Amino acid sequence: MAILSMRNGLAAVLLLLSAVATRADDAAVIDRWYAALLKTDRAALGDLLSDDARINLTDLGVVQTKQEFISSMDEWESAVAGGKIRHRIAKSEAGVVTVIACYDFPANDMLMQETFALSGEHITATSQAAMAETCDAY
Repeated sequence: MAILSMRNGLAAVLLLLSAVATRADDAAVIDRWYAALLKTDRAALGDLLSDDARINLTDLGVVQTKQEFISSMDEWESAVAGGKIRHRIAKSEAGVVTVIACYDFPANDMLMQETFALSGEHITATSQAAMAETCDAY
């Protein structure tokens, strides 16, 4: 009976460690995403997005493929110049990560809620919606 209890306890510890490692991996993917986005690093963004990824810009009513998103980086590059992006993970569960992000641009800032579907080291889908026209609530 003691061996069974010890085995169950060990299984619970391993499960907990696995969940913590998964959250750490998810956080690393999200950190790499925002670093690449700020630098307009098309290669890094392309590596992070799965080939069939969908990017949903909810406020604009636009859904982009990976290739369309990468192609739109020329416009983004001038918009983000001199800006900062702050982000924090609000929730991470079963490969879905919700992030609160503050886009601090020289002319304005915007608070966004962004949701990422992850599969390993890849983003399979992301959606973005504005929360506020300032980052005061960040």
